[in-house]
Amino acid sequence: MAHFGVVAPAFYSHFSALAALSLELLKRGHRVTFLQRPDAAAYLKDARIGFHAVGADTHPPGSLAASLRRAANPGGPLGLRQVILDMARGTEMLCRELPAALHGLGVDALLADQMEAAGGLVAEALGLPFVSVACAMPVNREPGIPLAVMPFAYADTEQAAQVVEGSTRVYDWMMRPHGAVIAAQARRLGLSNRSGLHDCLSPLAQVSQTTVAFDFPRRALPPHFHHVGPLRAAADTGATAPTPLPNIDAGRPFVFASLGTLQGHRFGIFKRVAKACRRLDAQLLVAHCGGLDAAQEEALKRAGASWVCAFAPQRQALAQADAVVSHAGINTVMDAVEARTPILAMPVTFDQPGTATRVLHAGIGLRASARLAGPGTIERQLRRLFDEPQFGEQLDVQAASLAQAGGTPRAADIVEAALRLRRSEDRLARADGGARAPA
Repeated sequence: MAHFGVVAPAFYSHFSALAALSLELLKRGHRVTFLQRPDAAAYLKDARIGFHAVGADTHPPGSLAASLRRAANPGGPLGLRQVILDMARGTEMLCRELPAALHGLGVDALLADQMEAAGGLVAEALGLPFVSVACAMPVNREPGIPLAVMPFAYADTEQAAQVVEGSTRVYDWMMRPHGAVIAAQARRLGLSNRSGLHDCLSPLAQVSQTTVAFDFPRRALPPHFHHVGPLRAAADTGATAPTPLPNIDAGRPFVFASLGTLQGHRFGIFKRVAKACRRLDAQLLVAHCGGLDAAQEEALKRAGASWVCAFAPQRQALAQADAVVSHAGINTVMDAVEARTPILAMPVTFDQPGTATRVLHAGIGLRASARLAGPGTIERQLRRLFDEPQFGEQLDVQAASLAQAGGTPRAADIVEAALRLRRSEDRLARADGGARAPA
């Protein structure tokens, strides 16, 4: 059996997805250890998953909170630059610290989150086999496909291709501090030239939480790229839930609203949603992931929310909801697809605009501006999600694709097959069930 190291950015949603895959590998007899800055240990809730702290000299205990605040509220260009510099410093630290740590731990292979270049760089430099995991939208590039962070619709036209090319140049210019660190660390580690996350992916296997049907039409993904759908633990019911799901009146519309762990503090968005639901006479459950205080919770109830809590059992809530208001994080979107719940996407940052655009492309929801949409706009869009049948029809298509994707067990099969562990290539082929992404 193998000892897997896991390298991911210090974000709860990324750790959560990779922890689910880790638990499946543990069940199969493997050992798993996450490696990150000390504060990230708090993201791991299962004691069977190992954690090894690195980089305490440059990323000491207590410092993660400030980085998360910057990521949640980048603000203008200067704030965004600080977020990019945080990413660059994190990659530099991991590239410096990982080689000795991996050697000391006796790690045999890596699970490398696509959003952290250090995993792929260090694994290749050390000759360790590794599998890339896209916990967010995939960073794989191909002509004509908008980058995951871009809010552009896909179109098979020359004009659209030019927009994609131009926006990619702008993105690479903005990301220069991070690209410079990737390039410098690649040189230091004796690797060929690299300039971005897309240059640091596994040649053995790449796994994505998306499905074939959800993404834009891809034509140039490598043959070892696999859409497996959401990575969830076998007993997972969503976010940690200190209270059970409330009693929901089946005779009135029910809306679930969550903006994820980083954006749960956005009281203004929740308040506009609450006012819209009051106009619709709809029940609203707000889960703010600990981002709001008690006074803000009460203010949301006065504005129209039926229930407000820090954490709710997300998959259970979505199973009963007539619509979900989301920041378009990939975890919530995939859970909504599974539950066949129409989505009102209100993206804020990172890959959320790109995910929201794919929600529209798939026909499973609508999009509203997180900054500009008022209660009236939100009311009209929620009413459309309640009343118009095409959203349910397209959700049926997407849910069928997700059901065939294989999820966490298939991801573990792919990892084991790529690294020639217990599962055979023949068993992987049977597990594929025709769901492998086209090359």
